[in-house]
Amino acid sequence: MPKRKHNHAPKKSVVGSAAAFLFCAAAFWCAPSQAQTPTQSPAPAETSAPSPLYKEILDETGRTVRVPTPVQRIVSLAPSLTETVYALGLQDRLVGDTDYCDYPPDAQKKVKVGGAINPSLEQIVALRPDLVLVTKSLNLIATVHALDSLGISSYGTDPHTVKEIISSTERLADVLGASEAGATLGADLEHHLADLQQRLNGLPPRRVLFIVWSDPLISVGKSTFIADALRLAGAVSIVDSAQDWPHMSLEEVVRLQPDFLVFAASHSDSGQNDFAVLAERPGWRGLEAVRNRRFAIISDAVNRPAPRIVSAIEDLARQLHPEAFSPPPSDEKEKKTPPQARQQFAQRSNDPSRADAAPRQEACACVL
Repeated sequence: MPKRKHNHAPKKSVVGSAAAFLFCAAAFWCAPSQAQTPTQSPAPAETSAPSPLYKEILDETGRTVRVPTPVQRIVSLAPSLTETVYALGLQDRLVGDTDYCDYPPDAQKKVKVGGAINPSLEQIVALRPDLVLVTKSLNLIATVHALDSLGISSYGTDPHTVKEIISSTERLADVLGASEAGATLGADLEHHLADLQQRLNGLPPRRVLFIVWSDPLISVGKSTFIADALRLAGAVSIVDSAQDWPHMSLEEVVRLQPDFLVFAASHSDSGQNDFAVLAERPGWRGLEAVRNRRFAIISDAVNRPAPRIVSAIEDLARQLHPEAFSPPPSDEKEKKTPPQARQQFAQRSNDPSRADAAPRQEACACVL
């Protein structure tokens, strides 16, 4: 991901937040390694506290991790993991997170341990965590090794699809001793997605360009969880690339002519501003989506592999396929007409002696 911003480039929350680093650390993770056990010398027997209980688990990166039970003090090194901890209702156990952990707002009040790429090990040690949460797409393997050498257990996640985000949430809940909360949350997310797919069933997908960065133009590859989220929202990316963050030429985008441009923004007006800036640039007017102002703005939740991504998917689906969420006109009138009035209308329509009685078919036609 680019680390600089051109002066004429629109402000993008996806770059200004931890989401800017998604997948940038994956290449630094080496083959699965077993976490080291604590290296500190035990206190003398007469003064030592009861030894904590541990369980060995396999995290999502293939590492064997020794996790104390119960886990009472958590440090999160990724915004997505912080959101997940809150979604599970375990925020009281979260004693620290990163500078980029900004959702929910209460997460900003937690003790900060620096960035996700270069957290302060001293600060982490001072917080005395039972477990540090990391994710392969964002954190460096060097950080994991450093925690191992300090005798601090870390658990890694690695979801690549929306379905894996949900299952990863449930697995993390098990690790943290909140299996019931994880199962409940997972079932609720699955229910929302199933309802959405039922609504979108039979509708042709919208061809979209998801804009991560505008100068240079960067979108998302077909194997990212964002591309999967687009598919679940009734869209398909025009970008067919195996790279996670492919660079696109504007000429190629104009040739492909997406139906919609999609922006992720922290604030409702920032996406509007991004579109307005693009619309004034040379070449972008060659897109019908720009000339006809066909664009969608969703929250930056779509950039984070956390439970909140489902709400972003629903929001995008509503913008791309409003017809799937509008009740049929007849149903709309039925709801607005009081029951007594509906009964009187039916009696009048079926009474052939009344001059103002209309055939039932015509009465329905006026609703269309």
